[in-house]
Order: sequence, then structure tokens, then C-alpha cells
Amino acid sequence: MISVRLDRVSLTFRVRKHKRLPLKQFLLGGFFLRSVNPIMEVQALRNITLEFREGERVGILGHNGAGKTTLLKLLAGIYPPTNGKLEIRGRVSTLLDIGVGIESDATGWANIAYRSYLQGLTPKEVRARRQRIAEFSELGEFLNIPVRFYSSGMLVRLCFSIATEIEPEILLIDEILSAGDMAFQEKAHRRILELIHNSRLLVIATHDLNTVPKLCTRMIWLDHGQVRMDGDPQDVVAAYKEYMTSASRDAA
Repeated sequence: MISVRLDRVSLTFRVRKHKRLPLKQFLLGGFFLRSVNPIMEVQALRNITLEFREGERVGILGHNGAGKTTLLKLLAGIYPPTNGKLEIRGRVSTLLDIGVGIESDATGWANIAYRSYLQGLTPKEVRARRQRIAEFSELGEFLNIPVRFYSSGMLVRLCFSIATEIEPEILLIDEILSAGDMAFQEKAHRRILELIHNSRLLVIATHDLNTVPKLCTRMIWLDHGQVRMDGDPQDVVAAYKEYMTSASRDAA
């Protein structure tokens, strides 16, 4: 049975207050034996208990910085929980940062192999899929040249074509992606809908309060790293809209 279970999971980042310090400030701080760039703790997720089961289509909504992408990266294994327990049963496939693993000096063909290996494919599986990836990208002869010569649209086409050549059990998506020109975007949208349909469990983070909730069987509202509401998509979206409208009025 495919499932995801979070039991009182929290995630805390330890970061420096300043990215860079002037030499004078650094030397003065050392002279007076005090930290001029102290470590700060940022609690990204707080005491989250959730369970996702096979067949569910779960949408995650919330304001910027609410913890949506962080939660997906936790489920993907990019971040380990600071506290609590995370249990995942099933193979996780992600559409998060689709450009990870791309080598600018390598050709499109070489990058198809590199990125596919990062997605967990074997050399045999890569050989079986490379032509399908190439055809979907519609890049033709451009696959024979280094990707540093690609336009931004061409690069997105390549990354998207590789990233979506998967057979998902647990599928994690950060927003609905767009790729290339209008014609390719329509094809990309159909590909995403196909992946969603074929996945056995979907978790998608979104700001789309119209289209995505219609795809979901359940919505979760995150607020400052905590679960504020979990339930029927229509009920959660309605409550979120009311809260955001009220917050806007108060700010005005």
C-alpha cells in the first residue's frame, strides 16, 4: 500500500544572519570576542502530523513562505526532519527543480543521460527512453550541441522532457509548470495531467485556487509552517480566500 505518514514532524534551518561581512566588521567582532554574524534558527515546519494514502490527490496551499515547497522537499528526502518521524511507502518522483543536474558544457543527448541517472534510471532504462525524451522535446539537431547555446525556452523544453519521463507512484509537484512556447505548453500540460492520472498518490503545492483544487480530493492549508486546515478542497479554498480577503482589508 502506497502511503506517506508524518508524525509530529518539524524542520528547523540554522542560518547566518548576514551572507557577507565587511572585513572591518569581522576584525572588530574578533577583537571584542563576540559573534558579528550570529546563527539564527528558522522553523520552517512545526509539529506536522499528516497521513496521505494511495489514491489521494492532495493539494497544498498557503501564502509565500508558508512552507509548501519545504514540505515537498522533506517528502522528497532533500531535507531530513529535525524532529518527529517521516515514513514513506512507495517510490517518490518529483517535479520540483527540473533543472538540477544539467551540465551546460554537455550536449542535449548527454544531459538526457545525466539527468535520467539522477532520477534513478538504470543505463538500460535510459537507452529505452532517450528517443522518447528527444521526440517530446522537439529539439532535433540541437540535441547534438552543448546546452549553453540553448535559449531559455529550449533549455526548459529539454529539462521538462527529461523530468516527466517517469512512472510515478508518489508524485510531488511544485506548482503547475510551463515550458516553451504556447504549442509546447499545451503538450506539457497534457503530459502533467497524464502523470497526475497515472500516479498512485499525488501531492501538489499551488497558488492556483481555481484549476488545481478541481484535480484534488483533499486540500491542506499551511500557515507559517503549520497545518491550519485539512479537508474538502472547496471548504479549504473558501476558508483561505476569506482569510486572505480579511487580511487585505486589515492591512489597508
